[in-house]
Amino acid sequence: MYLHAGCRVAVSPDTKYFAVDWLGVEVSRATLGIIGMGSIGYKVAQRAKAFNMRILYHNRNRRRKEEEEAVGAHYCAKMEDLLQQSDFVMLVVNLTPETHKLIGKKELGLMKPTATLINISRGAVIDQDALVEALQNKVIRAAALDVTYPEPLPRDHPLLNLNNIIITPHIGTATVQAIRMMAEEAIANMLAVLNGQPIPSEVLPK
Repeated sequence: MYLHAGCRVAVSPDTKYFAVDWLGVEVSRATLGIIGMGSIGYKVAQRAKAFNMRILYHNRNRRRKEEEEAVGAHYCAKMEDLLQQSDFVMLVVNLTPETHKLIGKKELGLMKPTATLINISRGAVIDQDALVEALQNKVIRAAALDVTYPEPLPRDHPLLNLNNIIITPHIGTATVQAIRMMAEEAIANMLAVLNGQPIPSEVLPK
C-alpha cells in the first residue's frame, strides 16, 4: 500500500522530507494462501517459494504429492482453514456459479486483521460491498485488486476512496511478450482448425 502513496509523496511539489515510520510487512517467511491451484496458481506458488513463503492452497482437486513438495505447498481441504492462517490470500479461480462472491463478509471475517486480500482472477469472485465494509472497519489490513466488477468501477464507488487498497486496470498479463504469445497461440489454434488438425488449446466441457 505504501508504494502507491510513497510514489505520490516522492513526486509531490510540497514534499520537504520523507517520513521514517512508513512501515510495510515482510513477504519473506509470511504465509501465502492460494485459492485456486491451477496452472496460474501453481506458478504463483513457484515464485512465492523463492521468497521463503509458507504456502497453503485450497483447490477442488488436490495436487500430486510431488507437485506439492516441489513448491512446499500444504493442502487445505477447507477454505476456512486457509483464510484463518494466511497473511496474504490470493484468488486465482475461474468465475463460475460456485465461485461467484466466493469471498464475502463471513470469509473476510475469518481472515487475520493483518492480512491482505489479492484478487487476480475475476472481480465478481469477491462481494465488493462486503470488501468495502471490511476495509473501512479494518477487518483486514488491505486489498490489492487487478480485477473489479464492473471494469472500470463507477467513479463514485467507495473502493476508490479508501487508502488501504490498490486497484490496477486488469493488467496482470499486459506485457508485450505475453500479448504476443497469446496472439500466436490463438493463430496456431485457428490454423489447426482450418487444417483439420488437433486443436492445441482445446477446452472440453466437463
